Amino acid sequence: MTVVVNKKRPLDPIDYFPSGLVLPAVPLAVQEPNALLRGDTAAAVQDLFAAAADDGVGLTLVSGYRSYQDQVSTYEHWVAQNGGDTAAADRISARAGFSEHQTGLAFDVGQDDGACTLSPCFADTAAGQWMAANAHRFGFILRYPDGAEGITGFSGESWHYRYVGLDVAEAMRAEGTVTLEEHFGLPAAPGY
Repeated sequence: MTVVVNKKRPLDPIDYFPSGLVLPAVPLAVQEPNALLRGDTAAAVQDLFAAAADDGVGLTLVSGYRSYQDQVSTYEHWVAQNGGDTAAADRISARAGFSEHQTGLAFDVGQDDGACTLSPCFADTAAGQWMAANAHRFGFILRYPDGAEGITGFSGESWHYRYVGLDVAEAMRAEGTVTLEEHFGLPAAPGY
């Protein structure tokens, strides 16, 4: 659960497939295959969503596990959207084998009304603010914070959360470290 996947640290094997993927019992904004998560992650997501609901905040799971082949397609989409500019695509999408989604430990979250889904303005929604303040209590970190592109290699994604377990999430919060690279003393990964 503490594996660090970034532009310098691909999955091994590159087409890694996590065992024990399950569908969390939470509101989904996506079809089932793309909402699967590892069992430990799914359980924590369910607890997190329940706590948010108790606080009057509605969340939806936008994306979970993504296979190697799905990530190939996703990356190609972003290259095409950027006129063939791979450098631009690299700032917003991981290449296949370098995606946290492929681990089954990461998910994209949205607000239940769909406001600002997969958009920078998600940070300003009730859901985005609740996640920023509370995700660590369930073992999650915001994986790509604003201002950390030089370390993570990705533009800020206020909707992308990664399960690292309670110990790591709480330690990062207490230390004030915002990236896994910093927490584990790993080199920055701004590019491939």
